[in-house]
Amino acid sequence: MNKRFFVLLLSFQLISGYSYSQYIEKYPLLPAVRSSFRGLSVVNDSVAWVSGSKGWVGRTTNRGLHWEFNQVPGYETLDFRSLYAFNDSTALIANAGSPAYILRTTNCGKSWQAVYTNTAAEIFIDGVDFWNKLEGVMYGDPIDGHMFLLFTKDGGKTWHEPALETRPKLNEGEASFAASSTGIRCYDKKRLVIATGGKTSRLFISDNRGKTWSNATPPAQQGKESAGIFSVAFQSSKAGVVVGGDFAIDSLKIRNAFYTNDSGKTWKEAERVPSGYRECVEYLSVNTLVTTGPTGTEYSTDGGKHWLPLSDEKGFHAVRKARTGNWIVIAGNNALGLVSLQPKAKK
Repeated sequence: MNKRFFVLLLSFQLISGYSYSQYIEKYPLLPAVRSSFRGLSVVNDSVAWVSGSKGWVGRTTNRGLHWEFNQVPGYETLDFRSLYAFNDSTALIANAGSPAYILRTTNCGKSWQAVYTNTAAEIFIDGVDFWNKLEGVMYGDPIDGHMFLLFTKDGGKTWHEPALETRPKLNEGEASFAASSTGIRCYDKKRLVIATGGKTSRLFISDNRGKTWSNATPPAQQGKESAGIFSVAFQSSKAGVVVGGDFAIDSLKIRNAFYTNDSGKTWKEAERVPSGYRECVEYLSVNTLVTTGPTGTEYSTDGGKHWLPLSDEKGFHAVRKARTGNWIVIAGNNALGLVSLQPKAKK
């Protein structure tokens, strides 16, 4: 049986004082697994889940030595762009588009239970994140002029919508992107950061789990439906980065990466920007980040001021580091890159 392999050897110096070898091991995808993977959740140094188009969901429990892939029965036509895995057996997925479904599994993906359904024509879920094992949030494009939000307090078994007046009011033509499910981030016990794009692109920030909101305005590309902030990440309450651009002109290198050191009050454009529109950004350590998108992947060792080429492989959408551990996984169109960081020796 023919198998497709994705192999990538990468290395760079992290400023932590160690030399690291970064690489993506040879792992096969069966020819039948044809999916654009955008949902990605890396639990620890052994467990990761991916989800994508045509109803595909994949899971590994041994650091990628073996992957199990299945199309969710009854949902084979859906694009599962939002994913959160709690452990090796329990995970949530949500599709982009209408009708919207949130599905939950507790038996390693062997079966899925629909825990939420929304048939509104406007519904479009963009991402999910959790503060802890029980409390989390999903968000989506506006309905009735306000950001769509869902909260859970029981690990995704049930979901509730907050009152309309408590949700951020969005401008006409302002929405969000389900490119990598990283336009939303939960931090500490109560902090929530959500990115929007389109004709207006902003960050909405709450320090009380969505009861009240402030906003920040990185000067990213915007003004059209295809442009804006696609991903946000904060290393601390003060230091953060955003990436994005215009997916209709994915090679454009203008206003696609910004960083802040004052909690988003001011933003500076990267002095050396990524080589095109980027859909995901992730911190690897205090000052080291990686970003990826359809035209390539870059890294930064200075908090997002300079982005250096890491790979010109095309078609990636998401890159995530293990919530507990150092394993990094890159996913995209019919491809998985399983990345390891191995410390060599101190300088």
